[in-house]
Amino acid sequence: MSLDELRNDIIVRQKKGLPFIAASTVIWLLIAVVASMDIPLDLKNLLVFCCSAPLMPLAWLIGRGLGVNIFSNDNELGHLGFLFTMNQVLYLLIVIWAYNATPESMIMVHAMVFGAHLLPFSWLYKSRSYQFFAVIVPILSLILGNLFGGFAVAGTLTAVEIVFALSLWREVKTFEA
Repeated sequence: MSLDELRNDIIVRQKKGLPFIAASTVIWLLIAVVASMDIPLDLKNLLVFCCSAPLMPLAWLIGRGLGVNIFSNDNELGHLGFLFTMNQVLYLLIVIWAYNATPESMIMVHAMVFGAHLLPFSWLYKSRSYQFFAVIVPILSLILGNLFGGFAVAGTLTAVEIVFALSLWREVKTFEA
């Protein structure tokens, strides 16, 4: 298969990563709930980290519902997508630093890192949605985090993720048509 055929194949098989974006909507909702709690900041930030833990199981469950095997190795570009995802793990070191150095900004930094890691997927999935949200999420997070704090960031990201998921869903349906 040519590179373009491989990309088209992974777009269809993985539905442009929609299971992960839908799962991250749930994650950001959980983070918003934690951010709204009246608890010490260090505990709040620790719980924010814990909120990210169910990402893979949620993506797997959502993927099953959408008919997507998120662990499929049938396409070589799946390994590339995995590599793109592993960048997120490395970027989490920045979030860990923020946890210690500037705890009041940790949710904002977490959101910025999340958004920025989406950019390579815009190429993989031929997606304007990934491209747009990879830019808008960090910028919006920076502005809201500095003006209003973590709850505003997490609440807004929940809404943004819903719009992102719907936008991807539309892209998938258009691509499959």
